[in-house]
Amino acid sequence: MSTATKTSHIGRKISRIRELRGMKQEALAAELGISQQSVSSLEQSEHIEDEKLEKVAKVLGVSKEAIKNFSEEKAINFFNSIYENNFTNSQGTTFGNNLGTFNPIDKIVELYQEKEKLYERILQAEKDKVAYLEKLLDKK
Repeated sequence: MSTATKTSHIGRKISRIRELRGMKQEALAAELGISQQSVSSLEQSEHIEDEKLEKVAKVLGVSKEAIKNFSEEKAINFFNSIYENNFTNSQGTTFGNNLGTFNPIDKIVELYQEKEKLYERILQAEKDKVAYLEKLLDKK
């Protein structure tokens, strides 16, 4: 059988998309309300009815057309294009589309500042409590 007439194995596509999403068969099974063995059987199926495919697609966060049209080559090309459009030179300059950066030092500083504010609120609450108790004692 030539590749041009080769039929699409929908179960393998579901399996690959599930793996790319970092999902285990057990997790997919739980979301679908079926057993892990049923998911395994589903992923071995060459054809799946549209209603079931729609449910699987929803859980995987894609359309059923995306599953039907999925190919490993398209996925690789997609990720390569993202990489090529977001490379960084040796001076740290980012070219292309910037999908966002994450600086761990900034996050640590932000968390430390939040912690300081929390301690200040706790200290103020304790001061208010002491003042209230003193006020109650003075009344007696």
